[in-house]
Amino acid sequence: MDPVRDDVGPVIPPRAWQPRKKFQDRVWLHALLFALTVVTTTFVGAQHYANFRAEFVPRVPSLLDPTLLLRGLVFSGTVLSILGAHELGHYFACRYYDVDASLPYFLPFPPILFFSLTGTLGAVIRIRERMQSKRVLFDVGVAGPIAGFLVTVPALFIGMRLSNVVRLPDPLPPFLVELGEPPLFRAAGWLFFGAIPDGYTVNMHPVAWAAWFGMLATAMNLLPVGQLDGGHISYAVLGKRSTYVTFAMLGIAVLLIALSPAWLFWIVLMVLMLGLFGLRHPPTSDEYVPLDRARMILAAFAVAMFILCFTPAPIKEAASTFVR
Repeated sequence: MDPVRDDVGPVIPPRAWQPRKKFQDRVWLHALLFALTVVTTTFVGAQHYANFRAEFVPRVPSLLDPTLLLRGLVFSGTVLSILGAHELGHYFACRYYDVDASLPYFLPFPPILFFSLTGTLGAVIRIRERMQSKRVLFDVGVAGPIAGFLVTVPALFIGMRLSNVVRLPDPLPPFLVELGEPPLFRAAGWLFFGAIPDGYTVNMHPVAWAAWFGMLATAMNLLPVGQLDGGHISYAVLGKRSTYVTFAMLGIAVLLIALSPAWLFWIVLMVLMLGLFGLRHPPTSDEYVPLDRARMILAAFAVAMFILCFTPAPIKEAASTFVR
């Protein structure tokens, strides 16, 4: 290729094409989002701790109280540890297979009118290239839920140990949020408190709150739909037949709106995702090659995690400034 001559300057040699380097990130952006998420989750954690101390008696705490903010950091640290473990599970699996991926993006969610269940919309990583084999797709997809689950379980039992059982006030405070209890959450409550009599309930410590959110995030990510973790796992196991599972899951989600309006939010997200990335999972080069026995066992474990963390009615009533 001949050099390019600039009429007003010296000869400029042709620029050699260089492939984009993998795992290049704007670290400042990831750090900024993480710092903002620490702030929003800390304020929400302070609200949760104030409600925990109030034992269902409505109060308006000062969220600038240094003691409350320190307590809020416990909630923040637990939530971000669960979300961070999940996304880093994906990230390190991508590094292992040399699949270009970003560092985690943490998504802050400022309290609106002093209310937010978590202070965050979660965390995501961006995978910048297609995974060519089902083995790689499966390993990257399952690594996140397993890593997050391994942090969620001890957080749940620590949170239950710090919680207590209290009598519900009569009448109940207005706009009380009733949370759905996944099987694992219910089992932990029974282990620590046994059968709870009528008129009483578990007063959840902020660490238990964080673990509940971790279970919700795990279950929602394991839904066998599109580009969710569960969609990757479903495609790796079932191939093209996973499309039928996606349609079935969307139908079930529509029916679940009758139990909890929160499903409408998830349905909108799933439909948007399918609209952006397509109804069918992108194919791999070994679409018809079955997974090995070890990965099929991990797939069964993923189903077990989903069952343990899933609740058909995550939030049964509209949220307000006072939460259970």
